[in-house]
Amino acid sequence: MTTLTNDPVTRSRAYFGGEWHRTSKTFDVFHPGTGESIGAVSDCTAENARTAIDAAEVALREWRKVNPYQRGQILRRWHDLMFTHKEQLARLMTLEMGKPITETRGEVHYAASFIEWCSEEASRISGERIAMRFDNKRGFSNAEPVGIVYAVTPWNFPAGMITRKAAPALAAGCVMILKPAEQSPMTALYLAELWLQAGGPANTFQVLPTNDAPSFSAPFMEDERVRKLTFTGSTAVGRLLYGQAAKTIKRVSLELGGHAPFLIFDDADLERAAREVVGSKFRNAGQTCISTNRVYVQRGVAEEFTRILTEKTAKLTLGDPLLDTTNVGPVVEQAGLDKIYAQVEDALARGAKATVGGSVQEGLFFRPTVLTDVHPDSLILREETFGPVAPVVVFDTEEEGLRLANASEYGLAAYAYTRDLSRAWRVAEALEYGIVGINDGVPSAGAPHVPFGGMKNSGVGREGGHWGLEEYLETKFISMGV
Repeated sequence: MTTLTNDPVTRSRAYFGGEWHRTSKTFDVFHPGTGESIGAVSDCTAENARTAIDAAEVALREWRKVNPYQRGQILRRWHDLMFTHKEQLARLMTLEMGKPITETRGEVHYAASFIEWCSEEASRISGERIAMRFDNKRGFSNAEPVGIVYAVTPWNFPAGMITRKAAPALAAGCVMILKPAEQSPMTALYLAELWLQAGGPANTFQVLPTNDAPSFSAPFMEDERVRKLTFTGSTAVGRLLYGQAAKTIKRVSLELGGHAPFLIFDDADLERAAREVVGSKFRNAGQTCISTNRVYVQRGVAEEFTRILTEKTAKLTLGDPLLDTTNVGPVVEQAGLDKIYAQVEDALARGAKATVGGSVQEGLFFRPTVLTDVHPDSLILREETFGPVAPVVVFDTEEEGLRLANASEYGLAAYAYTRDLSRAWRVAEALEYGIVGINDGVPSAGAPHVPFGGMKNSGVGREGGHWGLEEYLETKFISMGV
């Protein structure tokens, strides 16, 4: 068994009701790189969920009244503690879900950036003076916390997806109950521990792992005291939760699936474009919601671009994610590997060719792959691919490229490379996506102040910046007669 040194017991226990609990039932967390258990964590139940809601209700009464400057100071200490524990957090994330440690170190910075931004913004939450039509009235608006928040986060960014939700919620004066992904609950428990060390009051940020999400989530969806749901995950689950939240008219933020196209026009800088496709596609073994999923290349440069992309992909090191020399680690679980393999096999059966990769190496490791001559009916062009496979498709005109890029139920992120300024504007405006990178394969990198979210079946609401903070605030209008 892989062991972690100097790890407090709280990383195996749930935190709710003001205490760390070891429940009677537990479940193991496995390192995708070896298949070994790295430990067992508490498996929380619906009864535990109700206890957490009761505790959150009490905590909310005081936390919402805390001076916003003081809330910001606590958040700042939380941010600083993340850097004190940077290496431990990075190693734990790598062990939990297999992301290369060079990337998890970067994720600590990314996750902390949301806390830093919100720590500064907490004191700026305010209302407005509103001019009234009558001389004997004065009008005001006031921004107030939504209340108790139920958050459900994924495994692919074990820290970043938590702080992107928790930081604005806590800054706004809300309290949060978090259900982390069963693949990566220890990182969430670590963050809860650091929040308490920073001076966060009891039960303002509770973390309850579970291996039975449907039954555990039911009390939150049924309870009218829980006023906000924030979820990052699959469109199928998001659609289900959206319907459940409607019964009690909860505020909802959903960041769902993506199927990002990357358009390369014949006037593009091919070296730079290929480098950014590699960075977008193979980061976290392709397991990000904004990863490039479909590469569309204009015919005049298709052969040259594919050659460059293949060469760069072939140089990636697939291996132990704990090594600094590794570029691509394992995928998180067997079900994900099976989906990748099925999509590649389907594409090859329809006439595609793998210029590099195309097969499983061993265990949960899939070789970084580039596919050419991909048939338009291939699964990989119709379904989101959470894996290190880049399918390349040729197009002729700008109109055709845009039609292919927009031919998806998803609308989270899209990318395009061109040196033509007029084309850049046309393409940016025509792409039906919430995030668009023009000559930029990582538009959201290190940017806690920008809006993140999608259109169509990629979700509702935005995270990041004032848009993300406003998701946790209610607007109250006050009219006063004088």
